[in-house]
Amino acid sequence: MSTAPAPGPRDSKPSQPERPKPKPVLVFDDPLDQQSADDTDRGWGERAPAGGSAADLARFLDEKPPHHI
Repeated sequence: MSTAPAPGPRDSKPSQPERPKPKPVLVFDDPLDQQSADDTDRGWGERAPAGGSAADLARFLDEKPPHHI
């Protein structure tokens, strides 16, 4: 018993050559002109502005240092 493949084409479709992956594009822009996630309040974990004096008071009490109690 032989495990070698049988001679001859098995598929009737012609094989298509693989296309090479495109090379990455080099970008020469100044990276400091773009805003990063750390440049926003959200990047630092800040809450979205809720508005209203009750929300401001709650934020003040949440962020008050322990020596200001």
